[in-house]
Amino acid sequence: MLAFIDWNVAPQIFSIGNWEVRWYGLLFAASFFFGYILMGTFFKIAKLSENALDLISTYMLVGTVVGARLGHIFFYEPAYYLANPIKMLYIWEGGLASHGAAIGILIALGIFAYREKLNYFWVTDRIAIVVALAGFFIRTGNLMNSEIFGHVTDLPWGFKFYRAFAPGVEVLPHHPTQIYEGLSYLLIFAYLIWYYYQKQGKPAIGYLTGIWMIGTWGARFLIEYIKEDQVDFESTMALNMGQWLSIPLILFGVYMIYYSSKQHTK
Repeated sequence: MLAFIDWNVAPQIFSIGNWEVRWYGLLFAASFFFGYILMGTFFKIAKLSENALDLISTYMLVGTVVGARLGHIFFYEPAYYLANPIKMLYIWEGGLASHGAAIGILIALGIFAYREKLNYFWVTDRIAIVVALAGFFIRTGNLMNSEIFGHVTDLPWGFKFYRAFAPGVEVLPHHPTQIYEGLSYLLIFAYLIWYYYQKQGKPAIGYLTGIWMIGTWGARFLIEYIKEDQVDFESTMALNMGQWLSIPLILFGVYMIYYSSKQHTK
C-alpha cells in the first residue's frame, strides 16, 4: 500500500519564449468547449437559435471571469487589492473564487433570460448541468497547479505537493481536496444529465438548479473542513469563508426544490 503520492507535476504543458500553455488554462477552456456543445444540444431540443447559443456563451464567459475575479478580491483579499487596484486586472497571477463565479453567472443569466424573454430558471436548469462539468475541469486544473489542497493526512492517498512549498521545506502528505471536489462535481453532473434526459429534456422548472446548488455547495461546505485556509484571517473564524458563502447558496437550492415541486403540481 502506498504511504503517499508524490506530486511534482509542472503546471506548464509547454512554453515558447515568454508564452506558456498551462494545464489550468487548457482545462478552463475545455469547460467552455464542452459546455458549448452541451448547451447547443439543449438549445436544439428547445428549438432555440444559434444566435441565442452564442449570446449565452458570451454572457457565461464574462459572468464567470468577472464574477470569479471580483469574488476573490472582495471575499478574500479586499485590503490588498484596494491598496493595489491595478492588480485587480492581473488575472494571470491567480485569484478566482468559485462563489464569485456563481454569483456572476446568475447575474449574467438573468440579463440573458430577460433579453431573450425566457424563463430564468429554465435557463439556470440547463446551465447547472454545464457548470457541474466545468467544476470538475476547474478542480483538475487546481490539482495540476498544486493549489487549494487539504490538511496534512496519513491516509495512503495523501499527496505531497512539492511545488507548493519552498525548496528545503519538509513536504508532508495532504488531502487532495481538488480530487474530492472534482469527483463530487462529476457525480452531480452525471445525475443532472441523466435526469434531464430521463425527463426527455423537460424537467420541472427549477429542479436541476436546486439539485446543483445543494449538491455543489453542500459538498464544498463539507470538504472545507479538511482544506487548508486560503487566507490568514480564516484561522480565526468558526467557519471559513468558503463555508459561509456556501450556506446561502445551499438554502437557495432548498428553495428551488420547493419552487420546482409547486411548478410540478400546477
